[in-house]
Amino acid sequence: MNNIVVLLPVLIPFVAGVILIFFKNFSTIQRTISGLAAFILLFSSVFLTYHVYQDGILTLEAGNWSAPFGIIFVADLFAGLMTILSGIVGVACLFFAYKTIHKDREKFYFYPFYFFLLTGVNGAFLTGDIFNLFVFFEVMLISSYILIVMGGTKYQLRESFKYVVINIFASALFLIALAFLYSLTGTLNFAHLAQRIAEAEQTGVFNVVAILLLIVFAMKAALFPLYFWLPNSYYGPPTAIAAIFGGLLTKVGVYAIFRVFTLVFIHNIDFTHSVILFLAGATMFVGILGAVAKFDFRHILSYQIISHVGYMIMGLALFTPYAIAGAIFYIAHDMIVKTSLFLYAGVTQKITGTTDLTKMGGLLRTYPLLGWLFFISAIALAGIPPLSGFFGKFAMIVAGLDQGQYIIVFISLLVGLLTLYSMIRIFIYVFWGEPKIENDKDNPVKIMPLLLPIIPLAALTIAMGVFAEPIFSFSMEIAEQLLDPSQYIESVFKE
Repeated sequence: MNNIVVLLPVLIPFVAGVILIFFKNFSTIQRTISGLAAFILLFSSVFLTYHVYQDGILTLEAGNWSAPFGIIFVADLFAGLMTILSGIVGVACLFFAYKTIHKDREKFYFYPFYFFLLTGVNGAFLTGDIFNLFVFFEVMLISSYILIVMGGTKYQLRESFKYVVINIFASALFLIALAFLYSLTGTLNFAHLAQRIAEAEQTGVFNVVAILLLIVFAMKAALFPLYFWLPNSYYGPPTAIAAIFGGLLTKVGVYAIFRVFTLVFIHNIDFTHSVILFLAGATMFVGILGAVAKFDFRHILSYQIISHVGYMIMGLALFTPYAIAGAIFYIAHDMIVKTSLFLYAGVTQKITGTTDLTKMGGLLRTYPLLGWLFFISAIALAGIPPLSGFFGKFAMIVAGLDQGQYIIVFISLLVGLLTLYSMIRIFIYVFWGEPKIENDKDNPVKIMPLLLPIIPLAALTIAMGVFAEPIFSFSMEIAEQLLDPSQYIESVFKE
C-alpha cells in the first residue's frame, strides 16, 4: 500500500532547503520559512507515527515499482519515533540558532544545509533498502561538512578535515561492503536481504559482511575504537550546530546498527551480538574516562556522547525485548538531554566567553534558572530517578542480570557513577562558588531568549520520567516489532 505520509519527513525538509537557497541574502525571510518548515516537519513526523501505531507498518513504493525492484520507504514504530525525535531536536537547535548564528554565516547557506541535513537523517530512518541508506548517509554528511566549517577558525578547519577524512573512508568501506553483499544475495532491499540470508547456508561469509557493516556504522556512531574523530570535531562549530550534531548524527549510526542487526544479520547472533556487547562495554568505559579527564564543558559533553552510545548498543547486544525496549527509551532520552546540554554550554559560553571550567564559576547567583535547568538535565543524564535517564538504563541492567552478563552490568553501573561525577563537577565549577568572571549583577547578560528553546527539552526530560510507564510500554511495542522481522517483511511484500 502506497502512503505519501511516509515520505513527508523527507520531502518537507528537502523542499524547504531548496526554497531557502533562493533567499540566502534575506535573513528575516529565511528565518520565517525555516521556522514554519521545522514545525511542519515535527507535526508530520507525529502524524506519521500515529498512523503507524494505528494501522501497522506503512510503506511507499516510489514510481509504483514493487519491492525488491524499486525504491521503497518503510515506516515502522522505530523509524517513526526517530523522525519525531529528529524533529524535536531540529526545532530546538533552529530557534537557538536564531539568537546565536551571525548574519554573515546565515548568508553562507546555513538554513538550506540545516534542512538538507534533516533530509538525510530522516531518509536514513525511513529507507527500505541499504543502498539508499548509503545515499541518505551521504546527503547528511555532505550537509554536515558545510555546517561544521561555519565560523572558519583555524582549529575548526583542522578538526573538520579529520571529520571529513574519516567519513570519506567510512563511505568507501560502506560501498565495498554493499558490493560484497549484493554479490552474495542479488539484492539490497532490507526485507529481501532478511529472506535471502535466512535461506542461505553460508554463515561464515555473511559474518564477514556483517562485521564490515558494523565497522562502517561504528564509525558513524563513534563506537570504540573508532570514536577518536568526534570530541574535537564537535568542539569547534557554533553551539547550535554542535548541539544538532550531538543530538542526531551519532544516533543515525546507532539506528543503522539496530536496523541491520535486528532484521538482516540475525543468522548467528551468538557471534555478531557478542562482538556488539564487547564494543558497548568498551565504548561506555573509554568514553567516560575521556569525560572525567577533561576540564572543558564541550569536550566533556563530546566524550559523554561516546560513552552513552555504548548504553544504547548494550541493549541491542543483550537482544531481549526488555533490553531493546530499554535501549529505545534511552535513545529518546539521550537525544533530548544531550541536545539541551550542548545548548547550556552555549549559553554559559555566551555569559563567560569561555568553556574552560577552571575559568568559570558562580553563575547560579545571577542566573538561577539556567543553573537549575542544567542540574535537571545533568542528573537525568546520570540516570538519577525519577528522571528519564533512569528507566531505560534500569531496564537494560535488569536484562543483563537476567542473562548473567555481570561484567557489562558492572561497567554500566560504574559508568553511571562516573557520569554523575563528571556532571556534578561541571555544576560545581560553572554554577557554584564565587564568580571568577566579573558580571554586572544589575545588568546581567539577557539569556531568556536563549533559554526558550531549551526549556521544552527540560520539560520533556521531566515528563519522560513522570510518564515513564506509558512511554516504556510504547518502547516495548517497538522492541517486539523489531524482534519479529516477519512483520517488516510482510509489510514490504504484501500484495
